[in-house]
Amino acid sequence: MSKTSAAAAKASTSSHFELFGLAPAYALDLPALERAYRDIQSRVHPDRYAHAGDAERRASMQMTARVNEAYRALKDPVRRAQHLLELNGVDVAFETDTSMPEDFLLQQMEFRERLEEAKDAAALDVIRKSLSNQKSEIERQISEQFEENSLESAKTLVRKLMFFDRLESEVEDAYEALES
Repeated sequence: MSKTSAAAAKASTSSHFELFGLAPAYALDLPALERAYRDIQSRVHPDRYAHAGDAERRASMQMTARVNEAYRALKDPVRRAQHLLELNGVDVAFETDTSMPEDFLLQQMEFRERLEEAKDAAALDVIRKSLSNQKSEIERQISEQFEENSLESAKTLVRKLMFFDRLESEVEDAYEALES
């Protein structure tokens, strides 16, 4: 079996963390992830296998796709947490489990109202800053919950983080609307 085929076989069965040689943890050394990503990509990129046989080229493309997907997942705080939860046997079921604490939902409604009322970039800047601060705090809490192995609490916090990500996207849309 070629190096590429062996790496592809390993990649299909390993977690994202194992693929990059990182310990599974929410608090991630992003520079180490970046180095590992570049190292693997330099070894398996399809350009290196342009003159190889069909099987090796296919294995290279599959490995590259797997590496790219794992990299994107680990760089994203929500997807990283989801992966960790799944690795720990927690069914995230974010699509079907929509229950959230009432105070949190009220806070989301207030953010959306402020967003609708924002008429200029300065108002959006205030909302963006507030969202950023709250997201950072939730990410800190998620990290703590994983360290304490409080997986259900981490799951709830991840769902909150997902709400903030959506709100952040809405803020970006509002900036774009102001520009047009």
